[in-house]
Amino acid sequence: MRLRVVLVWALAALGGSCSGLSSGLGIGDSRAGSGQAAAICAACVRAELGFLASDELHGRGSGTRDEHLAALYAASLFQSFGLEPAGENGGYIQRAPLPNPLPEKLAERLKKHGFDQNQRTDTWNTLALLRGTDAAAAPGPVKDVILLTAHVDHLGLGEAVNGDSIYNGADDDASGTTAVLELARALSKGARPRRSILFVLFGSEELGGYGNRYFLEHSPVPLTQIVANLEFEMLGRPDAALKNGGLWLTGYERSNLGPTLAQHGAAISADPHPDQHFFQRSDNFALAKQGIVAQTVSSFGLHKDYHQPSDEISKIDFDFLTRSIGSMVGPVRWLADTNWRPEWNAGGKP
Repeated sequence: MRLRVVLVWALAALGGSCSGLSSGLGIGDSRAGSGQAAAICAACVRAELGFLASDELHGRGSGTRDEHLAALYAASLFQSFGLEPAGENGGYIQRAPLPNPLPEKLAERLKKHGFDQNQRTDTWNTLALLRGTDAAAAPGPVKDVILLTAHVDHLGLGEAVNGDSIYNGADDDASGTTAVLELARALSKGARPRRSILFVLFGSEELGGYGNRYFLEHSPVPLTQIVANLEFEMLGRPDAALKNGGLWLTGYERSNLGPTLAQHGAAISADPHPDQHFFQRSDNFALAKQGIVAQTVSSFGLHKDYHQPSDEISKIDFDFLTRSIGSMVGPVRWLADTNWRPEWNAGGKP
């Protein structure tokens, strides 16, 4: 009952707050052209992230009821935007089985750090489709697809640090999930794009990418029709390593996707932390290994709250997050309307 009340509260907050729009002016003045960034509902950004990273969701632990609730919450928003369900059985959810038992090393790691030892049997992806004008009428097949993703899960309940055992995951990755939700809201307004856009929120990224593995095996569209994948991960704070206060793209040098989006107003640049190998550390990597040009948009500045209970709502820079989301609407819409297809650079494909 308590969780039902929390979900009703969150939806009511969104219904009453999203008339207030923040005009996205881009992030770096020299990078984002006037008119490229769309108006984003700043109150919605706060409401969505505030719910996802609330203590009531116990950190959205991978494969837990809290992750499932977060996936259902996202599904309800996709439905409210008028997007088509792209999950299983005519709905917005994919239910993916987890290994039972979990791999020994993974189970030992969870136990070592005091994470919830309740049996985890399934994980949940949330999928929604904005059908392009080049596609057949629903429920017919689509043609080219732009894939926008994030992971909805985090670490859940674990070893207490300074008396706090809830690993809220406000930046990791409630911020990215909120970005995908708000991009879906913005892109679903007005004229439909030429290409279809598939919005996917993966479960159990923190356990090893089990949600994206299931998606690759049960994609609602042929993988060969996915033109590009942009994963959104940890956008909640500016990275001091970027002087323009913008975003960066993992594996920027691996393909022509990042530079081309930048030419069309995206405030993104090369990853300033190549020694961290972030290209290989998010859901995009599994898709990239299938040949899809798949890269992650982020602004993670190596803050010390990573994978700690202190990754909380109070640490989020909501103005920056809202501007960041807005700065990507125009470039993504351009990508969905153009005939151009990104390609791997020589030696860039994993």
